[in-house]
Amino acid sequence: MELEGVALPGFLAAIGGGLLVGIERERSLAASPQRAAAGVRTFTLAALAGAVAALLGPIALGVGGAGVVALALASYLGSRDEDPGLTSELALVLCFLLGACALTSAQLAAGLFVGVAVLLASRDALHRFTRQVLNDAEVADLLLLAASVLIVLPLLPDRTIDPLEVVNPRKLWLLVVLVMSINAAGYIALRVVGGRHGLLLAGLLGGFVSSAATIGSMGQRAHAMPDLRRSAIAGALASNVATVIQLAVILAALSPELLRAFVPALVAAGIAAAVAAAVYAVRASREQAPPATSLVGARPFDLGHALLFAAIVGAALLLGAALNRWLGSGGVFAAAAASGLADVHAAAVSLGQLASTGTVPIADARMALALAFLANSAMKGLAAFGAGDAIYARAMLAGIAVIDVALVAALWIP
Repeated sequence: MELEGVALPGFLAAIGGGLLVGIERERSLAASPQRAAAGVRTFTLAALAGAVAALLGPIALGVGGAGVVALALASYLGSRDEDPGLTSELALVLCFLLGACALTSAQLAAGLFVGVAVLLASRDALHRFTRQVLNDAEVADLLLLAASVLIVLPLLPDRTIDPLEVVNPRKLWLLVVLVMSINAAGYIALRVVGGRHGLLLAGLLGGFVSSAATIGSMGQRAHAMPDLRRSAIAGALASNVATVIQLAVILAALSPELLRAFVPALVAAGIAAAVAAAVYAVRASREQAPPATSLVGARPFDLGHALLFAAIVGAALLLGAALNRWLGSGGVFAAAAASGLADVHAAAVSLGQLASTGTVPIADARMALALAFLANSAMKGLAAFGAGDAIYARAMLAGIAVIDVALVAALWIP
């Protein structure tokens, strides 16, 4: 019970959190025709009671919790005719529990208090969003995405299941989740920002997760909504800018020498990607903005396209592993190309570590990283074709080719 060392931060978190939630509840219920049973003082006292009960022990915690539940039940029974909701009563019980939690985890409890207050204050916005903004298809896709992350992903084995030891079911399903998530993010950006800029922003940010997955997702959007094809191409090309930025950060952390040797190629590829994306963004801006009804019937993502992308990645991994075994597992160039098929950043990590320890000469690591980049570009081309939109695929192949040519040309700069 050392007051200064343990209890004081917890008590302060409980009092502050109770005040915060209580203020929100009292202001929210101020327009009610009847006086609210619980206001700022009640919520603060409930949180403080939780902290005191936790300090006294489990018996006090049980008795105090039962008392708060009884008070919440009495409040509900007295007001259910005018207000059948349970929000304030549940918030009162939660304040008691968070007050008890604050004694041992003050920072966690404080953060949860803030989260509860924000959630309570967002009532009107949340109700409007769920009742007026979301449609049935969006709710169904949201549930599908949640099930993919919370149910399917944890159940899949996190180990390789093939003789070549490269196909990991959990990692492949994670790619499926990434494609769905990036496509959903692009859909949200379309609704919030609009077609001209929403996909460009979503593509750039999605590239920091997976450029290949972003290209596949943007292709799906272009196929579903041809009016936004040029915006989707711009967003997909912008994802390559994120790839270049990530490569520079990885090399700077692992091998500054390799970064210095590869920086002309990165700069050239980054400029080419940015220019290509800007060209299509300008073309898209000159066109008439698609009407708001263009999203009617659209879906946040397509599970079939996400599964196809994961299948393409799995096949590429098997092919790369087979070539690597055939050419010799010790070949740094074969290994870099094989890993680049799946993720150029993984190849950069491996080569950066090898270069930093002197295991691989800088010149060889530089060329191996270029091969990994080109192999990853091939994967991006497959992702573009897998989307099912020929115009989009041709544009992406041209843009990726320009980026690759710029990178290879810069490698020959003395």
